[in-house]
Amino acid sequence: MVFLGIVLFPHICPAPVIYRPGEGWTYEPVGSEGKWTRNRAKDQLEVATQAFERKDYGTARKAANRVVKVWPLSDHAGAAQYLLGRCYEARRQDERAFKEYQRAMARHPKQVNYDETLSRQMVIADRFLAGQRFRLWGYVPFLPSMDKTAKLYEDLVRNGPYHSTGPEAQMKIGTAREKQKDFPNAVKAYTRAADRYSDRQEIASEALYRAGMAYNKEVKTAEYDQGVAGDAINTFNDFKALYPQDPRGSEVDQIIVALRVEQARGAFQTAEYYEKKQKNWQGAMVYYNESLLKDPNSPYAEKAREKIAELTPKAEAQAKRRAEREQKSRDAEQRPKTLNPSLPDPGN
Repeated sequence: MVFLGIVLFPHICPAPVIYRPGEGWTYEPVGSEGKWTRNRAKDQLEVATQAFERKDYGTARKAANRVVKVWPLSDHAGAAQYLLGRCYEARRQDERAFKEYQRAMARHPKQVNYDETLSRQMVIADRFLAGQRFRLWGYVPFLPSMDKTAKLYEDLVRNGPYHSTGPEAQMKIGTAREKQKDFPNAVKAYTRAADRYSDRQEIASEALYRAGMAYNKEVKTAEYDQGVAGDAINTFNDFKALYPQDPRGSEVDQIIVALRVEQARGAFQTAEYYEKKQKNWQGAMVYYNESLLKDPNSPYAEKAREKIAELTPKAEAQAKRRAEREQKSRDAEQRPKTLNPSLPDPGN
């Protein structure tokens, strides 16, 4: 069977597949074998550029790849590497295109158009942020991935943290994390933007506002920690203090009021747990008081006051009994032990 396959392959293959050392396998249409190859890097890049302009992306990719592989140290390697990215992008193989642009900047930083390359990477990352699917093996559409998208933006930030794309990419890391409901990492991304670009008020204020909003979204999930509401309030208070003229101040005030009610609710429910499940009156008193302190005007405030009045005698009695037990335990530990069990205990 193997022999037959080898014998029949030339008859069924529509075009030869040629291997060149250092370049790998390439597909050659019948009659065009090697016609696109040149002996100088400059000439080879020209072939690639002309092919790209006439939208012959297959030939353009092969010719550009040959420059990169055969003449990696030439003055034309950077342009060829960039053109490889353009070829993959034209074929909507965006993830591969992004990687080729990344290689162009890493290997040929002085040869590449820095602004244009970063802009192309931003366009690709934005498509994935909008929901474009990633592809398996570069060809098979799979699923959107906000995790992979966030990592593309992280590369963009590393490429140019203070380029015009840097702040935008840092903010979009937060957006991607929010889309996957990873609010803690969204907060980290926005906070990093606020810190890194603190000298740019428009960016820093937006970043701090979004950090507070990400905290607020986390508060509304079932799994959040009560401390998150406090973190949100602190972030919004920082926003108000740093940017008192921001028109979103009144909106933030309303959110803070709602968050304080949420804190009061959380403390009240914890108090009920100690009261009803644990019969721990002292613990319940602590959290009823905390509920009252978090927001004395919340819907839980009056009920908390009633519970505090009701449980005070019980908590005092419970504390007294606990103190008595602890005293008895200490007395027992201090009582001298008899050496002879047949002799009377001197403590009796």
